Amino acid sequence: MIDPIALTIGPLPVRWYGVIMATAFLIGIALAFRRAERNHIDPNHILNMVTLIIPAAIIGARLYYVIFTWDAYRGDPLSALAIWHGGLAIHGGILGGLLAGLFYVRRYRISPWITADIVAPSLILGQAIGRWGNFINQEAHGGPVTEQFINRFPDFIKNQMYIDGQYYHPAFLYESIWNLGVFLFLYLYWPRKKAEGEVAFLYLILYSAGRFFVESIRTDSLMLGPFRVAQLVSLLLILIGITGIVVLRRRNNTLGFSRRR
Repeated sequence: MIDPIALTIGPLPVRWYGVIMATAFLIGIALAFRRAERNHIDPNHILNMVTLIIPAAIIGARLYYVIFTWDAYRGDPLSALAIWHGGLAIHGGILGGLLAGLFYVRRYRISPWITADIVAPSLILGQAIGRWGNFINQEAHGGPVTEQFINRFPDFIKNQMYIDGQYYHPAFLYESIWNLGVFLFLYLYWPRKKAEGEVAFLYLILYSAGRFFVESIRTDSLMLGPFRVAQLVSLLLILIGITGIVVLRRRNNTLGFSRRR
């Protein structure tokens, strides 16, 4: 098992989960900064916006998770603040970040569609990296598997997926690889998009499709009655994404569209 503490600075332990999440944020910000420059948007807006988006996303992700697992925190509500132990729901983070981003673009009168396109590839790349924080914490895994099955993976994954005497599906890995593929697709698709906002809606569709299937094997799903919440939300986001692309393309076929690269 990998030690979840990367290093200790005095009395303060620095956990791998936090290091990985911070790395994901920094790489995503750098990518969005560069894309903003290419699209003639002041990249300082990206830096200013993330000062709102990051805390809003973390709060949203934690609040979403705690709401659906309230029984685990009822006896000790302050433990809900211990995000370094994991327990951040990406759908809550997306919602929190979206609200903060909308507030910023309306305040400074920036196009929400081009801004969403700039942010989407950074977001999915950050998600691909962030899943490795789940790996360190031995969470977001799938159901039990045989040793014969897990032997197909590198030893460091096999060993980390050995939990309480049982091997488990490395579901975090499946989602991380899917997210990386989505990132590459969005990055390469950008010059071919037919409407501003299309990249962001494609992100919703493609990420949600992968998440829907990965969620089906996870053992820690947030539940709403007999349904997995992430699957319900994924279906909703796919519908929103398809509808959004259709509406944007129709609008731009009428008004004309000048591609930005």
